[in-house]
Amino acid sequence: MSSEQAAAMGRVAVLMGGDSAEREISLISGRAVFEALRRRGVDAEAVDTAQVALAELTGFDRAFIALHGRGGEDGVIQGALEALGVPYTGSGVLGCAIGMDKWRTKLLWRGAELPVPPGALLRPETNRQALIGSVGLPLMIKPAHEGSSIGMAKVERPEELEAARAEAARYDHLVLAERWIDGGEYTVAILGEEALPAIRLETPRGFYDFEAKYRSGDTRYHCPAGLTEAEEQQIRQLALDAFRVAGASGWGRVDFMRDRQGRFWLLEINTIPGMTDHSLVPMAARAVGIDFDELCWRILLDSRRREAGRP
Repeated sequence: MSSEQAAAMGRVAVLMGGDSAEREISLISGRAVFEALRRRGVDAEAVDTAQVALAELTGFDRAFIALHGRGGEDGVIQGALEALGVPYTGSGVLGCAIGMDKWRTKLLWRGAELPVPPGALLRPETNRQALIGSVGLPLMIKPAHEGSSIGMAKVERPEELEAARAEAARYDHLVLAERWIDGGEYTVAILGEEALPAIRLETPRGFYDFEAKYRSGDTRYHCPAGLTEAEEQQIRQLALDAFRVAGASGWGRVDFMRDRQGRFWLLEINTIPGMTDHSLVPMAARAVGIDFDELCWRILLDSRRREAGRP
């Protein structure tokens, strides 16, 4: 990459922080991206959206969005940047809004006949016995609009259900109850039109929760994931299909479980995944020879789609 190419990007705002429940992780991701772009010669500036007025973003030529969670990953900042005429990285308003809503993402996937675990919304008035009868136990309880496994809990007995629902409801008015898939956990990163190699996650914890993702030193990551060539192609194609059905684009990640019979089940998509030293997209990129600085540069380049009026 030449200095002329870096200069052509103009003044770049790396948006981070915000005021969501994932602020802490966003600040780490944003700082890593900011430093990578600066090393590439890009005129990047770190911008904490919780401390900067929206109107100030009009002084930038484009934005690299490293915001996680609500306000940054749900289409809100994307819509604001559209109104301001500032090109940005990643999915557009629709893809972000859908991807942030786990319940509606799953409804779309079901409509497209993609494999989704049985599940239902869990409300205070929900008949618990009927829910367990139709979905089964164990259950995974999760807020519909949070990431980083915030507010999630595994329920193995009926008497645990209400406490798990109440905890998830602290973060969201919509709470999802989903059948627990007993098996391996996988993720596939998307970069442009390509699905990167799958990663298999292994943790001694009950599931890949916040601690396992960001703080634990005993989480293991396997890339290659130990799949056959046919299985690798299957999970990558399924990731691309799921990403496109949800209206996502640019870059992101699709998470899966694989049951004991070898079937892959879609869990969720992440339209702005973490970019920390524990993060999975940089790990998958390294497996195909793309280092962190190059990864950030490619994501930034993708913002040119919006200059051409493409979604």
